[in-house]
Amino acid sequence: QVQLVESGGGLVQSGDSLTLSCAASGITLDDHAIGWFRQAPGKEREGVSCIRSGDGPIYYADSGKGRFTISKDNAKNTVYLHINTLKPEDTAVYYCAAGWRHGRLCLPYEYDYWGQGTQVTVSS
Repeated sequence: QVQLVESGGGLVQSGDSLTLSCAASGITLDDHAIGWFRQAPGKEREGVSCIRSGDGPIYYADSGKGRFTISKDNAKNTVYLHINTLKPEDTAVYYCAAGWRHGRLCLPYEYDYWGQGTQVTVSS
């Protein structure tokens, strides 16, 4: 059974840094496209950062370039999202996802497995 479990969210202040974790079981992340998505109230779920299948090219949303870093630890089967200089507009529920497609566009429809999400709230 595939499970993705996010952790690391919380209440932070603008300018802080945060690292989110996603522990996977039932699949090997190294063999899948993986990504981080977020959804703010009233907004559509959007891709934040994705690694294409086969450790392919990494996608970062324009809003996160220079501030977001996606990484993974294959031994731990865990993917991370490090966020620097958090802004109030980063406030959202953050989800990790995995899929057996290429994930070239970092869009939700490309992903098959989803975690329950972790809340990140950034105060001014």
